[in-house]
Amino acid sequence: MSIRVLIVDDQPSIAAAHAEYVARISGFDVLTTVGTGAGAIDVVRRAAAGPAPVDLALVDIGLPDMSGLDVTAAIAGVTPRPDVIVVTSARDIDTVRTAVAHGALQYLIKPFTFAAFSAKLSSYREYRRVLGSGDVEQSQVDSAFAALRKPTDGPATPKGIAGPTLERITAVLRESSDTLSAGEIARRAGISRVTAWRYLERLVDDRVCERVPDYGGRGRPENRYRWL
Repeated sequence: MSIRVLIVDDQPSIAAAHAEYVARISGFDVLTTVGTGAGAIDVVRRAAAGPAPVDLALVDIGLPDMSGLDVTAAIAGVTPRPDVIVVTSARDIDTVRTAVAHGALQYLIKPFTFAAFSAKLSSYREYRRVLGSGDVEQSQVDSAFAALRKPTDGPATPKGIAGPTLERITAVLRESSDTLSAGEIARRAGISRVTAWRYLERLVDDRVCERVPDYGGRGRPENRYRWL
């Protein structure tokens, strides 16, 4: 049976991108996406009362009505209880510790590539497979948590992609209200244009960045980029 996933993010484009990511991973189905904490809690409670409860919630922290940490704590009281993976750009240690204390099973820091996202969900899928159902032995518990602790290289997972460079590029994109060319991004990030272009195309492939052809000049159109 597929793992039923709820995606909680107030930015529709990001929620849609995460839904596409989930759809590309075997063994997972997206139930729905919601943009508020209250909406997420309502979906979990309603689903729990029916035949298809939420198995896994991917929860952003910066929601418009309440913190994703409070959402995590609230749905921890629902039976059957969904597991939670916090998906956020927040990286301070207090937030990480609070997420764990509130019941988050894993923590995925934005920005990330599809490979990093897939690795997290794949390790979670293995965790569920090892635990199974009913009573468990200590060896099963140990193996299940070992599956969750499998190293995930995050943004550096694909060969030739360095996390710090990816973070600089995504920071430039996020801070801009307009599209930017690879050259403009390269200058702001302090890297070569070729490197910027290579990373930008990776972000386009991962559907977190959009390529926008600019036909304003003569000759071939210039590609510009925008964070989704």
